[in-house]
Amino acid sequence: MMKEIMAIIRGQKVNATKDALAEAGFPAFCGSKVLGRGKKHIAELEASGLLTADELPRDARGESFTESVRLISKRLITLMVEDEEVSHALETIIQVNQSGKPGDGKIFVLPISESWRVRDRALLKGGLSDQGSGSGEGAGAV
Repeated sequence: MMKEIMAIIRGQKVNATKDALAEAGFPAFCGSKVLGRGKKHIAELEASGLLTADELPRDARGESFTESVRLISKRLITLMVEDEEVSHALETIIQVNQSGKPGDGKIFVLPISESWRVRDRALLKGGLSDQGSGSGEGAGAV
């Protein structure tokens, strides 16, 4: 069985994430720009003392203040992996992106019930490892 890993991360972490995934054995993935926001409310941030001198901090903390009304630019990385590779891929993504501050991102893991190759309409019964004849396409390649 396969899993789809969807990771929403900061835009400035894309290159480091891409390099780390390739080094960890996951060179193929899809990426796109997305907009979104977290659940944290401004009252929680005021209570934590982050608002000083009526000015927002110019970092991830300040970014959090505007989350309730503004969508923030992020990056979505999607990759397909075999079940036994999920924890390794997750650890790789988390290691690069975790700062301990709001806005580090979210990761979702979803089951993949079938995988089809568009080129020849082949159902890939062997999961991602069923590469077909000399295409050079890797797991997750579109």
